[in-house]
Parts: sequence; C-alpha cells; structure tokens
Amino acid sequence: MGADLHIHTTASDGRSSPRDIVDQAIAAGLTHIAITDHDTVNGLVELYRSIDLSGKPLTVIPGIEFSTDLPQNEVHILGYHIDIFHPALEEQLAIIVDDRWKRVERTLAKLTQLGYPIEYNRVVELAGSTTAIGRPHIARAVVEKGYFTNVTDVFHALLHKNGPAYVPHYKLEYRSVLKLITAAGGIPVLAHPGLVGDDRIVDDIIAAGIRGIEAYHPRHDSRQTRKYLDLAAKHHLLVTGGSDYHAIPSRFPGKLGIFTVPAELALHLTAGLS
Repeated sequence: MGADLHIHTTASDGRSSPRDIVDQAIAAGLTHIAITDHDTVNGLVELYRSIDLSGKPLTVIPGIEFSTDLPQNEVHILGYHIDIFHPALEEQLAIIVDDRWKRVERTLAKLTQLGYPIEYNRVVELAGSTTAIGRPHIARAVVEKGYFTNVTDVFHALLHKNGPAYVPHYKLEYRSVLKLITAAGGIPVLAHPGLVGDDRIVDDIIAAGIRGIEAYHPRHDSRQTRKYLDLAAKHHLLVTGGSDYHAIPSRFPGKLGIFTVPAELALHLTAGLS
C-alpha cells in the first residue's frame, strides 16, 4: 500500500483538479493522499462539495503548504489534518491570497521593464479557478508569448527566487505558521528540508516546535533522506513524504503513483493527533 502526502491541485499551481487527483490516486492504487495546496484550502472545499469520499478506497488528508518569511531560504511548512474552516486560518489565507493577486501586477511590471510584456487578463485566464495565483501561471503566459520554450526556462532566467523578475509576496514568519496550523487542529511539518539550504535553519525550526519532517521528497538524494530520517529519530519527529505533484509534464513525477511513501506514514500522522 502506498501514500502520497504532498500534492497540489488547480486550486494553487497544480494542473489537475481536486476530483481528478482523487481519480488518479485510486487508479494508481494509493490508499492515502494529502492535498497540500499553496496558501489555500479551496481545493479541499471544492472536493468535499463535489464528491462523497466515504465510499472510496482512499483516505484524503486535508492539508496546506505555507511559504514563510525567510527571504534567502526556501522554507515551506506543511499542515496536516487542519480544520479548513478554522476562523484564524481563513483570516490569514484571505490576506495572503489578496497579496498574491497584487504580486502578479508587480511581477508583470518588472517583466515589461525587462522586455517581456504580458497581459494581466491572460494570466488570470491561465490561472483558471485558482485563488493562490503564483509564478507558474505567469511563466505559462510568458511561454505562450513565445519568449521561452518552457516554464522551467522562465524560472531559471527570470522568476527564480531573487531573480530579475522575482517579486516576493506576503508571508508569515515560520513560528506564526506553526502556531496557526496548531490552532487549526493540525500537525505542522517541515517540507523538503533539503531545499532549505541551511541546516542551521532546520535546527531552529525543530527547536521552535515543528512536529514532523518531510524526509522523502523527489529532490532529496539518498544521503539527504537518510540524514533527515536520522534527524527525525533524534528529535522524535513524525516522518512524512510525498511527490510534490503538480501534473506538469516537464516536472518529475509525471503522474501520481510513481513516487510514493509507505501508508504507515499517513497512519502515524493520524495517530499524532491524539
């Protein structure tokens, strides 16, 4: 039995709808998944309203992925088993989402200055139903204009963190994220620690009270996975993992079920609620 505890949908920057994700997960034989969109739970709201999961051979764990306010490092915090209707969570997400839309305007202004004019309305059209609009939607518009051949090239040239057209959006400090996830009844987990770029920050986040660590991730090599498994054991942290699936053809994995973790990790997460 397999699980995937890190999945994005069209509610943020993924390209499969929440309902499609469920269908793909069942077809792949997964028993547990977590939908962890960036700064939004709208995909989960849509899913719960459109499909009865009670008869499905699949457990869907409600989750989210927050970016944090550390400008020089990629620090993301996953929240599992959150109450998606918690008032404090809803309030903060509304602030973050509003700034994401403003960020699009600021990014497009930079792109125009750099010689890559893009229409705001086209980015909105490409974003579709998402509330957590982001750089991938802008990158798709840049590719569509013929400036680059693929989204990856756009990121490498223009939209990578602190790149020529990069614009930060409003983020919470990681201690505030931990408190918010906990207040919403969830379990905070450090996402892909190998991408943080500084293990001293990882140590600080552990000291701040993180409950788990994502040891298994497609961008972790075997040495990193072992290191973070050992770190989890040392600090008595929950271990999670997932594919960080976006349904982007050029990004591994190309489909659900290629990168999985043991279903026991999902069961340990649920047990961690008690």
